Amino acid sequence: MSGRPRAWLYVVGALVSVFLIMPSAVVIVMSFSSGRLMTFPPPGYGIEWYRHFFQSGEWTGAALNSIRIGLLSAALATVAGTLTALGLVRGRPVAARTINALMMSPLIVPVVIAAIGMYLAYHRLGLGSFAGLVMGHTVLGIPFPTITVAASLYGLDPDLELEARTLGAGPLRSFWRITLPMILPGVLVGAVFAFVASWDEIVVALFLTSPTFKTLPVTMWEQAKYTVDPTIAAASSMLTAFAMLVLVAVLSVRGLQSLQAGQRAERAGP
Repeated sequence: MSGRPRAWLYVVGALVSVFLIMPSAVVIVMSFSSGRLMTFPPPGYGIEWYRHFFQSGEWTGAALNSIRIGLLSAALATVAGTLTALGLVRGRPVAARTINALMMSPLIVPVVIAAIGMYLAYHRLGLGSFAGLVMGHTVLGIPFPTITVAASLYGLDPDLELEARTLGAGPLRSFWRITLPMILPGVLVGAVFAFVASWDEIVVALFLTSPTFKTLPVTMWEQAKYTVDPTIAAASSMLTAFAMLVLVAVLSVRGLQSLQAGQRAERAGP
């Protein structure tokens, strides 16, 4: 009897997974279509539309723009989120709840409202599309490293940092040699989520891009309005695959670190 609920949970989980993955699977299948229109099932199969993607300067340029913006905004969001988490967890300011609510506001406020505000603010500052998108995506990405780093800090014994301080290490050296290595998995996961949030973001990008500077999701949006060839499906498949590869790579590194930590603990044990 005890095995039946667990079996049903596996079945339900599998059905939900299929339900969530099915739309992406349909798009991937259509990306290999040999026809000139997006139809399912496709009349034939080939890699013509992937070839068209890489031969088009518009598509490849938009993809490179998305990568540049994603990497830079993820780096800035990770630094800002890590410092914020340190201040909230270790500093414990009086207005910690208010500050935490403000930091989480990009996850709560409708994106279109944030996009309108960013457009008006950055236009007054005279920022170009690249700088404006980096700043906008940084704002949207800060909550992710803040959450993951804060969770890592709550699981870290503060006495380890105090011991380093008593042995002569300054605050910066204590953080660099003790705190950062132990919260690194949380930092990496937060950075990945911040990058993925920028990589496939479109609402803010629609407000801040220009005719000469577009991201990949914006290009897909515009192409979907005027053309229906399977290049959009190919771009969508690569957009999803790239995000998944980044996530799997970081999770694999985190799993390897956990495994190595467990092995070191076993060797250090009695």
